Amino acid sequence: MTTLASAGTSGPRAMALAGELHSLGVHILLAGAFLPIADFFIVNVALPTIQASLNATPAALELVVSVYGVAYAATLVLGGRLGDRFGRHRLFLIGLCGFILASLACGLAPTIGSLIGARLIQGMTAAMLVPQVLATFQATLPGERKTRAIALYGATSGIAAIVGQLAGGLLVNANLLGTSWRPIFLINIPLGILVFIASRLVVPANRSPHPAGIDLPGTVLFAATLTALLVPLTEGHSLGWPMWTWAMLAAAVALAVLTVIVERAAEVRGELPLLPPSLLTLPSMSRGLAMVTIFSLGFGAFMFVFALTVQNGLGATAFQSSLAILPMAIMFFIGSMASPRIIHRFGRAALAAGGILQALGLLLLIGIVVAAWPHVSLVELALPLMLIGAGQSMLFSGLFRAVLADVPAHLAGVGSGVLITLQQSGLALGVAILGTLYLILEPAGVSRAFGIVIGVQFGIIVLLVFGSSLLPRFTKQHGDVVPVEM
Repeated sequence: MTTLASAGTSGPRAMALAGELHSLGVHILLAGAFLPIADFFIVNVALPTIQASLNATPAALELVVSVYGVAYAATLVLGGRLGDRFGRHRLFLIGLCGFILASLACGLAPTIGSLIGARLIQGMTAAMLVPQVLATFQATLPGERKTRAIALYGATSGIAAIVGQLAGGLLVNANLLGTSWRPIFLINIPLGILVFIASRLVVPANRSPHPAGIDLPGTVLFAATLTALLVPLTEGHSLGWPMWTWAMLAAAVALAVLTVIVERAAEVRGELPLLPPSLLTLPSMSRGLAMVTIFSLGFGAFMFVFALTVQNGLGATAFQSSLAILPMAIMFFIGSMASPRIIHRFGRAALAAGGILQALGLLLLIGIVVAAWPHVSLVELALPLMLIGAGQSMLFSGLFRAVLADVPAHLAGVGSGVLITLQQSGLALGVAILGTLYLILEPAGVSRAFGIVIGVQFGIIVLLVFGSSLLPRFTKQHGDVVPVEM
């Protein structure tokens, strides 16, 4: 292990060859994690342009967003375990190469179907890349440097949200060489190549001395369950709910039951399954995961619905849309930095306060949009969006800590993997469920559709405020946990 002194005096390349991680290497790894996080946000402001360019249906637009999240969620734990077994830097590079190629396929997609397929691959390759970042920090950095690196990793999500939204709006609005929305994906190619070259020089090779087994049956069944839910929920309304959509929903229930059976059997055999039942039965884990999932469901739907309302309903450009959401993203970032200290001092009360703040912002947003429609100024939305962003950061940071509060130290990585998996699943299903509700209601009036869907999110937050009393009381040993990417 390196020390703070050696980190400042040894060169990045020399440290990497010695199996140590220089500060430059920390930032290179964070840049690699930044790309997939930003890619979730960058696409939201481009959806109306993609719809016009590829003649896409609203349901297909939902898939462009949600299929990425489902693929990422379903293969995230697998990516982490492959890195432990075959080398974290190796999997980081493989995932990065795959992400670059998938981004190229997205940027060149001639049809909406090919774009959805490329987004699926993007999500899978992102799941190979991102888990290696925290794992490398854990394996190569000593105490204080590790704490700082993990805090930077948590902050990366807020930065990615801000930059992703702004970059998406700028690139679509610029219409470089008549390429419309395509640069939002093609920008990943030069950035990814730079990260690839730099990481080869300054990131050390490392792997786990005792890697966990790869739960292939659990991974396949979990992915199949999510797919069987996502496809009919997304496509059912536009197709008139044919018989196959109901069959897939029934299959999703059967697959979920089979997943539980297989995971329990794997744990009985002494294996470490994708979703360990013994962990999921911990009160803090089960309650916290349920709350994280429905929180993420509302968040994913909000980003999707807000972009469509502002651009299709109010006639704003992609850049104006990205500027409109900026107050929320900035407050989420600031709140993510401040929330650990606030939660450490006030415990569960800080979560409830964050939820109340977000609920107030949602009510104000609904009131402004519904009352003033269609003469809504984007400047008027800034205050409620700031309240929403600040409240979200506090609530989510606390939920993350609650989920991991009682997880044994030797299973912390597994617990984090389960958390991120269900968080990403919630984001994707939020677009599929509440996004579909919005599209059903939109023909009767955009403001009415927006008000109802955001009203549902308000109800979710109210439930979370009351549910916060069921979470564990936070103590000092849980104070170092930081939020992961949204």
